[in-house]
Amino acid sequence: MGVMTKAEYLESLRRMHPTVYMFGERMDNVVDNPRLRAGIEATGATYELAEMDQYRDLMIKQSPLINEPINRFNSPPMSVDDLVARVKINRILGQRVGTCHQRCTGMDCLCALSIVTYDVDQKYGTRYFPRFMEFLKYMQKHDYTANAGVTDVKGDRSLSPKDQPDPDVYLHVVERREEGIVVRGAKAHQTGSLSSHEIIVLPTRALRPGEEEFAVAFALPSDTPGIIHVVGRSTLDMRELEGCDCGNLYYSKYCPTVIFDDVFVPWDRVFLCGEVEFAQELVMRFSAFHRQSHGGCKSGKIDCMAGAALAMMEYNGTEKVGHHKQKIIDMIHRAETLYGCSLAASYEGHQEPSGVWFIDTVLANASKIHEGKEMAEAIRLMIDIAGGYVADLPSERDFSNEAVGPLLKKYLAGAKGVDPDKRIKMYRLIEKLALESADTISDIHGGGSPEAHRLTILRESDLDSRKKAAKRLAGIEA
Repeated sequence: MGVMTKAEYLESLRRMHPTVYMFGERMDNVVDNPRLRAGIEATGATYELAEMDQYRDLMIKQSPLINEPINRFNSPPMSVDDLVARVKINRILGQRVGTCHQRCTGMDCLCALSIVTYDVDQKYGTRYFPRFMEFLKYMQKHDYTANAGVTDVKGDRSLSPKDQPDPDVYLHVVERREEGIVVRGAKAHQTGSLSSHEIIVLPTRALRPGEEEFAVAFALPSDTPGIIHVVGRSTLDMRELEGCDCGNLYYSKYCPTVIFDDVFVPWDRVFLCGEVEFAQELVMRFSAFHRQSHGGCKSGKIDCMAGAALAMMEYNGTEKVGHHKQKIIDMIHRAETLYGCSLAASYEGHQEPSGVWFIDTVLANASKIHEGKEMAEAIRLMIDIAGGYVADLPSERDFSNEAVGPLLKKYLAGAKGVDPDKRIKMYRLIEKLALESADTISDIHGGGSPEAHRLTILRESDLDSRKKAAKRLAGIEA
């Protein structure tokens, strides 16, 4: 097949039967549940854009593995141009959906595995890389979406995995069989696990000798027996379930906790099993790719916020207010700095022994630190421009009420000639962009904590060259 349409994507999810719980109830229909359909629609945009003439050349490339056109979300980068395309696609999608499209995490797993499985085989003579390449062909042929199962629940964070009172707080191998392995554990913050056909599991941290059972990477269909998706809360979920007041065509993302209750994994789907020294490399590669991905999509979201602020200036009659114009400038320069840093991480990339290209990790992490701070400031500026009704606009049902609706619209009139309904809709969008908790938190913690970003920069930066440059200028060293 190669490339799916959005309609085919939705139908492919209908054929799956994952085990799902939400608000204490078992969910049978994932695709048509309004709380879950919101995120599925956002992922569907990655298929929708591939159908559009203006984006097709960017979204689609020819695969040398299957000799067919494929979606770039299933293509590890084979050149600097591919690294750059990742960022551009994510920005376009950020502008289009105004939230998380949920597909970059799986792509980032594919990128990391395409590098590390080769390295493991070179050291140990294992067969992980050929297995992974067969899996990659499978993903490309079907145009499937993958979810990244990386973040373990971790238990007592002062203890290593092997010292935990309950070892299950880190996903681990509990049994080895001739035909495969059995795993147990849970992965938190699983963005889009129910929008995905496959779940790709990676280790969450560096591991030591004696922790071989935790050094495991594999992929399984998201409806595999024993995999349980428990959908958590978000800021706007009750409005989604009630069918009102969400403020965005794509609503908000969802991030289940995914439990692996003694799940069997056949050997042909296992890409790491016991090689502890490669756990850190896998998570580092994934994290670097994912932090670069954020730079594209979050700059696109700031574009949406700046656009919403500009629209409210038009609707409120404040288009000529000088300090509002300055705030728009501040929003735009934050988006462009974030975008530029992610592009720079691409242009400074290099080719790995497997043939896949890897980004500059320092620039990718610098981008993510910038995002964690500046997304919050962009939200503040947007709200500053929009005004206080972002917080307490009456309900959609009040506007539809025959008694108070006309009065509300009378008193919510803005600039002359502006339809109050447009002003109301824009307020709702701004509220959603500001309050979408899962996405706002991911601005800070997505791809790791801010401290992890800083430590990576310190570890990966060439400190000696900086010190030598200063000593040369001071006349201390030649």
